[in-house]
Amino acid sequence: MVGIARALFRNYGFVDWATQGYLLTIAVLIAAFHNSTVPAWPWLVTVHLLTITAVHGVIRWHDRESSGFVEFVRHFYPVLLYAGLFREIEFTNRMFVRAYLDLAAMGWEQWLFGCQPSVQFMTRFPFLAVSEVLYAAYFSYYLMIGGVGLALFLRNRQQFFHYLSVVSFVLYVCFLIYLFVPIAGPLFLYHHPEAPEFTFASQYQELVRANPYPPALKSGVFFQIMNLIYAGFDVPGAALPSSHVAVGLSTVFFSFRYLRPIRYWHLTAAILLCLSTVYCHYHYAVDVLTGALTALLLVPLGNWLFARSMQGRLPIIQPEGLELASPRQR
Repeated sequence: MVGIARALFRNYGFVDWATQGYLLTIAVLIAAFHNSTVPAWPWLVTVHLLTITAVHGVIRWHDRESSGFVEFVRHFYPVLLYAGLFREIEFTNRMFVRAYLDLAAMGWEQWLFGCQPSVQFMTRFPFLAVSEVLYAAYFSYYLMIGGVGLALFLRNRQQFFHYLSVVSFVLYVCFLIYLFVPIAGPLFLYHHPEAPEFTFASQYQELVRANPYPPALKSGVFFQIMNLIYAGFDVPGAALPSSHVAVGLSTVFFSFRYLRPIRYWHLTAAILLCLSTVYCHYHYAVDVLTGALTALLLVPLGNWLFARSMQGRLPIIQPEGLELASPRQR
């Protein structure tokens, strides 16, 4: 049995174990703890099991065939899963805590800042030029993930494996946290102020009514692009920590390590991204702080786990700056 298992999983890397582990964990949690907020739970469990099978099939397919297309799919498949896994959170994030915890987040905001930055930031700077820069910075998140990944895939596969493993690990941990800390985020209080699940936030709703979107900003190109994206991709309950901040800062780490000519441009875009999440009403400021802390903690842990997963494997994949030794060298 051990020999069969080793043969089946011999080419699994850290990102494969992390992805399969996340898919299986969520499937088990849904099956064991679903409630009335997850009415379609059998379908969700089935989709997870089918995805686990498909991922394993892609890895085995790559074992048998090494064409450019197969190699691309085999190594980029986690990126292809991100959107679906994020979208799923809307249906699973009230299994353990049925009420959104936005009231607590608002209290933290008031305690830390003496105001509600997610409402008042835009009101203080209701200028189209400021708005467009920050909405463009928010949009750049998608370019950061795919762009850095593609650049490393074409430049150096070893560096790409390192990048994809750590970024996926950070993202999966964020998704898992959302199951236990469901915070809808200010965007939903802006778009659905009368929704029954948000009636607890009456004081915040008054602030929203008193501080609507400045009309001048609505003509902006990136304002409209992001509104179009979120019109069909709103996911309440995926706010703290901000995965945009956590993953955005994680990608910056890899620019400083592997893509040094763009590192300061990338860092500038990531800082603007952090500001934009609050300015554009996507997150509370505490979501940004916890997102930055998540990156600070999980990137080193992801590096360590990736290095551990590569020890003893031949050939040894040694990303720049990581000390990976074979058993003979230890």
